[in-house]
Amino acid sequence: MAYSLPRGEENSTEMDEATQRVIRLINSAEHEKPANGQCEVSEEVKSDVELLDAYSRAVIAVVDAVGPAVVSVSVGKRSQGRELEQIGAGSGVIIAPDGYILTNDHVVHNAEQLNITLTNGVTLPATIAGMDPATDLAVIRAEGSHLPFATLGDSASLHVGQLVIAMGNPFGFQSTVSTGVVSALGRALRSRQGRLIENVIQHTAPLNPGNSGGPLVDSRGRIVGINTAIIMMAQGIGFSIPSNTTQWVVSQLLTQGRVRRGYLGIAAQQRPLGRRIVRFHNLTRDLAVEVLSVTPDSPAAHGGVHAGDLVIAINEQEVSSVDHIHRFLSEWPIGQPVTLIILRGQERLDLTVTPAEAGALQ
Repeated sequence: MAYSLPRGEENSTEMDEATQRVIRLINSAEHEKPANGQCEVSEEVKSDVELLDAYSRAVIAVVDAVGPAVVSVSVGKRSQGRELEQIGAGSGVIIAPDGYILTNDHVVHNAEQLNITLTNGVTLPATIAGMDPATDLAVIRAEGSHLPFATLGDSASLHVGQLVIAMGNPFGFQSTVSTGVVSALGRALRSRQGRLIENVIQHTAPLNPGNSGGPLVDSRGRIVGINTAIIMMAQGIGFSIPSNTTQWVVSQLLTQGRVRRGYLGIAAQQRPLGRRIVRFHNLTRDLAVEVLSVTPDSPAAHGGVHAGDLVIAINEQEVSSVDHIHRFLSEWPIGQPVTLIILRGQERLDLTVTPAEAGALQ
């Protein structure tokens, strides 16, 4: 007499076999090649996929190498009750094994206590070694030694379209990573003080909240910039202070405690010039810098500059904006006289002014 399974047991056996087939399929034990209906990249296009895999491996290698040097920066300030409370956070990158860290000035500005957190969760106290609001850069030093550190690269070698990786550690314990390309070089960005930051790198690597002060690195893991800002209303536009600017600022901060810049002692604005004036004085530009006021006992005051004067050149270099004057003074040796060429009424005058160090007389 033949024995047949009850209907329930027969269905149970069929379900067991179906389940086993699914498990074998998930574990890739049943098919070495894609089966009919299986959604997988075909052999014909796998060479293109391998390029993407190589890109991924390159990013992973950079993150693994540089990640340990990227830190979280926690900023504390005492409240009215004298209790310390956290008022801000950002990122930074260690550039020397004895704890020197690059970050943004706006991240650590007004900090009464600083702590940095490594990717392994270790938290160390830190102090400010120097700040430069004009470039939104700051150097802090953590109380540690033999720390992992990253290397500054050459931002002058960057090219538009080059792969870059933005890294940060806004909350500690692990790095955040985004990738993109250099979209423009030589951009200008205003600092909090209104001074123009030159040669800013514009890139498409999205900056996550708290990534200010983190590094922008190239495919070899070298720091080519320090992330400083993002335009919130423009999707995916990020900015970084170039590493070559950073090197100069860091050397100034560590050797002198500040960045020395020239100072004239004038408040000024851009002013258009009439055609007759441009032709009469044989100028190549129809813009000048109008002096609105002169600070008493300043280099400009000692040099005879008056409110209402129109500055058209410095040392024979034509200027047409306040930014041109800032750019010139940032490269001119402090204490060395310069010649301001100005228009005062119908007269063209050459005035000798000796720039002083910004902050020394202000």
